[in-house]
Amino acid sequence: MVFEKVIFVLGGAASGKSAYAESLFVGARNPVYIASAQAFDAEMRDKIDLHIKRRGTNWRTLEAPMDAADAIGALRPDESCLFDCATLWLSNHLLAESDLAAEQSRLLAAIRDCKAALVVVSSEVGQGVVPDNALARRFREAQGRLNIELAACAATVVHVVAGLPRALKGELP
Repeated sequence: MVFEKVIFVLGGAASGKSAYAESLFVGARNPVYIASAQAFDAEMRDKIDLHIKRRGTNWRTLEAPMDAADAIGALRPDESCLFDCATLWLSNHLLAESDLAAEQSRLLAAIRDCKAALVVVSSEVGQGVVPDNALARRFREAQGRLNIELAACAATVVHVVAGLPRALKGELP
């Protein structure tokens, strides 16, 4: 089932996908940012601070490293939401040894039932070399499956490479 209010933005690490997704909210009323990142070190804190500065002060931020489904489910119809990103959300669940299939089902159900316009950001991880360890291979496979499901349910899918967006499904917003 395709959800007309969902835009899925996909790209590699440091591809410009988050900046592109944020640009979709210029002039948006009641923007909400659902953050899945956790700052375990100074480098990640700096990256989070950069995202906060780039977005500006008019955003309401919900930190949901594990509970994105609940945060998405609580959105109102008058809000627009950026969930950044599904990759870190998945990593958090993988490292916590959650039931990935159950958590993915919860997330997809929340997206399906979401009352707000929603942009979901995720990383494309399947274009590199085969990882050399079981955990990394498990993550890559799980991320690939999640991305397939997110792309299937989104009305628009945008792939960002070197800061350049290209519509894979639907039209560029």
